[in-house]
Amino acid sequence: MLNSNPKDAEDLRIHQIIDANLDRAREGLRVLEDWARFGLGKEKYVEKIKNFRQILGKNHLEVYKQSRNHIEDKCKGLSHQEQFNRKTSEQIISSNSARVQEALRVIEEFSRLQNYELSKIASEIRYEIYTIEIDLLNYSKCKNSEEILKENDLYVITDHKENLLEIIEDILIAGVRIIQHRFKTGTDQDHLQEAIQIKNLCKRYNSLFIVNDRIDIALASNADGIHLGQDDLDLKTARKLLGYSKIIGISANNAIDISNALKEGCDYIGIGPVFETTTKKNKKPLGIENIKTLTKDLNIPWFAIGGIKSNNISYLKRNGFKKVALVSELMNSEDPKEDAMMILKKLSHEN
Repeated sequence: MLNSNPKDAEDLRIHQIIDANLDRAREGLRVLEDWARFGLGKEKYVEKIKNFRQILGKNHLEVYKQSRNHIEDKCKGLSHQEQFNRKTSEQIISSNSARVQEALRVIEEFSRLQNYELSKIASEIRYEIYTIEIDLLNYSKCKNSEEILKENDLYVITDHKENLLEIIEDILIAGVRIIQHRFKTGTDQDHLQEAIQIKNLCKRYNSLFIVNDRIDIALASNADGIHLGQDDLDLKTARKLLGYSKIIGISANNAIDISNALKEGCDYIGIGPVFETTTKKNKKPLGIENIKTLTKDLNIPWFAIGGIKSNNISYLKRNGFKKVALVSELMNSEDPKEDAMMILKKLSHEN
């Protein structure tokens, strides 16, 4: 507890420092709390951050509050240009996390001799905030990816092409916002370099870059997510490796696989094949009615895949299929940009 005379001039200055930084820390925590609550819907983090605010509030002693007007603050109202450059939620999270961390460090240092209990509390919370900041940033990144999945109805899967980067840029210019890359021939080093190039293209057009199967390359290229088949690494292990900043999609064609994918927390599902397709010659088409039954209660994005072409999209739309995944239709197109624009128009048309 306090063991100094608050009337002493030096003590007053220290109390004023502690008071100001308790305010700063609690204000920053409130920003993080509200983003966890309204921006992310993460109850666990809301409760944790709220608890930190309450602990600091309980230790915001009257002697600190009474020091506010004893010494004139000639630097009141100073601001910095960087405060006006925060344009994304991620920047707000990072800046307010830093605000909390810095304020707690000041409290920790200046309260150590007078109020060791408060110094210890400030230190403990400060270390917790380092982890919380990363978690909130990861969840925010994943939230942005989820929004793109929800808002976009065309999912394009690559195939081996000599001019693949040119094709991808054309369809990105057309408005496609989701690209999944499948690796064919070549070494892992070739695959990684290609993945990085595609990732950079997708980033330029604010689009998702998803890697098929290869978690190592997804991590090394900083892809936005991974897509897994039923014979690939299981989703729980993939999540442990990728964390919560990445999205994970699953291929499924029956009720059990869909149910398992949902239980394990996948972000979207690819369901098919709808029709016969050369890319999955050994798989029997599910058909429209079967897919309707499988998806009637799905509450996450799902994409129909397999044999989907420009000339059957309207038919799919009439049957309630809103999102589709394409491979050969755009990869083999003579004008991928024009064809992508036409397909996007058909998908956006309300039947």
